[in-house]
Amino acid sequence: MTAKKKYTLKKRKSMGSPVWLNLMYVPALLLFCVFIFYPFFTGIKISFTNWDGYSQAFSWVGMENYKRMLSDPNIGTVIKNTLIYGVGSTLFQNLIGLFYAILLNQSIKARGIVRTIVYLPAIISPLIMGYIWYFFFQFDGGALNDIILLFQDKPLNLLANPELNVWIITFVNTFQFIGIAMVIYLAGLQSIPTDFYEAAELDGASPSKKFRYITLPMLMPSITINVVLNLIGGLKLFDVIVALTNGGPGYASQSLSTMMYKIYFASQDAGYASALGNLTFVLISLISITALIYLRKKEIA
Repeated sequence: MTAKKKYTLKKRKSMGSPVWLNLMYVPALLLFCVFIFYPFFTGIKISFTNWDGYSQAFSWVGMENYKRMLSDPNIGTVIKNTLIYGVGSTLFQNLIGLFYAILLNQSIKARGIVRTIVYLPAIISPLIMGYIWYFFFQFDGGALNDIILLFQDKPLNLLANPELNVWIITFVNTFQFIGIAMVIYLAGLQSIPTDFYEAAELDGASPSKKFRYITLPMLMPSITINVVLNLIGGLKLFDVIVALTNGGPGYASQSLSTMMYKIYFASQDAGYASALGNLTFVLISLISITALIYLRKKEIA
């Protein structure tokens, strides 16, 4: 063995971590397996049974829960609502969050206070936020209906309207998490070198062209992060729905998460609820991974 190879091997050994240090990962891996992998695979197993969620007795039913899911008359409405919550919240949070970020990235007075006000709802529990807006929209004694009654005789039962309650829930979810999208976009805007804008001004570029050819391409990493996070959060929306409508009337505003919860605890049908949980996992994974791959290709290398 040459001296050069001996030196290379010695250098690699010196750079490698000692065994005892690598063992420090074991507790984290064990916790990950216990709280992530074990429940995940247990949920898959339960979806092939008729377990009620409480008793120790159950039997294997094969694909019956999945066949039942495909023939469920409510599953189409629930999937549509889930997509509205996910895609709708993502669209509105990103558009409004980007608008706030661009506005509050300017040298204006009290911009720090305004940033805090916009971000403040994000630190509140989604369930509490849902109840706050419930007292605004509720039929009997709601703040909005108190205003409406000044101009007409009858209040509006907006939360019981199947055509509106899904969009009200989407609005509340958007309102709460605009601040997170704004912060991520602010970080992206502040990382863009000012030289690009100065060069564009020398070339006579208009503000719209600077936004299209400089700001937007340079913000693609921030857009990717926001879109994927918002999609995952919206597609698994639960707390706000429970607080505002509890999924009603009927299944009009149910998401896959709330339907799964209702079937598990109200109907005591853990097998079918697990099948719905697996559908939720597949749906979120497919949409978020597809969006991630597509947006990563748009990023500037």
